Amino acid sequence: MEPQSHSNGSCTDNSLSRRHQSVEPVLVDTAEVATMLSMSTSWVYREASKLGLKGYKLGRGRNAKVLYKKAEVFKWLEQQKIH
Repeated sequence: MEPQSHSNGSCTDNSLSRRHQSVEPVLVDTAEVATMLSMSTSWVYREASKLGLKGYKLGRGRNAKVLYKKAEVFKWLEQQKIH
């Protein structure tokens, strides 16, 4: 089904409004993970990989950025729940 165009060129199709919605990020940086976990960024760098929270290193050297999959952070957090 083709979207209907009006004389001003606008579309009435829902796909146009979907394009303007914000997209939830898949990857988050270390500062965002620290905020999500109520911990410091230094804790995330130091302890997260030891505890099973794996990051993805983008770049090389000291300026490399470590990103984490948001879904994996939430999954890891759920595994830390005390039953």
